[in-house]
Amino acid sequence: MSGLHLPVGTTVVVVSGPGGVGKGTIVTELVGADGHLWLSRSWTTRAPRDGEPLDAYRFVTPEQFQAHVDRGGFLEWVDFLDYRQGSPLPAPPQGSDVLFEIDVEGAARIHDLHPASLLVFVDTPDRATQAERLRGRGDSEERIRQRLAKAEEEVLRSRELPFVRVTNDDLGRAVAEIEDLIAEARAAARDSRSGAASYYTAEPPEIP
Repeated sequence: MSGLHLPVGTTVVVVSGPGGVGKGTIVTELVGADGHLWLSRSWTTRAPRDGEPLDAYRFVTPEQFQAHVDRGGFLEWVDFLDYRQGSPLPAPPQGSDVLFEIDVEGAARIHDLHPASLLVFVDTPDRATQAERLRGRGDSEERIRQRLAKAEEEVLRSRELPFVRVTNDDLGRAVAEIEDLIAEARAAARDSRSGAASYYTAEPPEIP
């Protein structure tokens, strides 16, 4: 896996959480309302779900995914249930902040590379609500069982990282809460950029 190279002062936001908790909907709302927030589109080897937008992920074959792994093209990737998913090396437009919608292990990788990242863990109020949402999007009962079991693992792992927890029991409130967190992270990044300017007379170097 390769490194994260972004300009000094870039805000990095990571949204994680179990399947079916509404991460994708929240991320769509965030990006749609904020022209300076750029979404890193993940790759996946699973097939699109019924009704899922074809631009939700970059849907690829296992062979295409492995070839990109071999080229060092992923910032992070993981075997997840019965498929693979990963984040390509980000190339955001100039002046943009970066948003990742990835699993908890991917969030750990991003945090290692960029400790100032804002980590947000989205969850439902309870597993019954998660199961209901998974059924609503067409997951099979076997897949729901797998997702619920995986959710418990993800919750435990998330407690080892500095996640801010957001309960998605109301979409508008959850989005607003994360927008406030992003505003706070951007303010901290501006302070970091101002501090860097006092030490560098030329273009500040990229974060290794």
